[in-house]
Amino acid sequence: MNTLQPDTLIKNPQGCQVVSSVEVPADAMQVWAVVGDFAGFDRFIPALSHIEMTGEGVASLRKKFFKDGNLVVEQLNSRDDQTLNMTWTTIYNTLGVANLWAAMQVKPSGPQRCVATWSIIAEPVEDVPGFKDFVQGFADDAMGNVLKLFA
Repeated sequence: MNTLQPDTLIKNPQGCQVVSSVEVPADAMQVWAVVGDFAGFDRFIPALSHIEMTGEGVASLRKKFFKDGNLVVEQLNSRDDQTLNMTWTTIYNTLGVANLWAAMQVKPSGPQRCVATWSIIAEPVEDVPGFKDFVQGFADDAMGNVLKLFA
């Protein structure tokens, strides 16, 4: 007899790791209000046309719709407004990413200064050259736009 067992397709990635940080000339809470807004990444990722949310807080889902027709669905894993960090996992996408885990964090670095850091661990669906560079470039562009919002 074949007995069904608990399983999941969501796995922590073992792939490439990228980190993108920017020092922002603004109060950490002001920056967190932007980069810590799980529903608001279209403020600093111009490739997004819009975001649709299902639920609120931890375990909520966001659908990121890209202007080029791509779609990414992610689940918020953790969020802490005291330490200014959150993590999420991609559960579906049309970008060729097999598994992706990400974190956003803001740390004060002085009066009216802070460092915002986006960390990503990702695996491609298939081995493609330049995947890590693509992910790094995407994160760097987004974080550069965060800096422009406060410059």
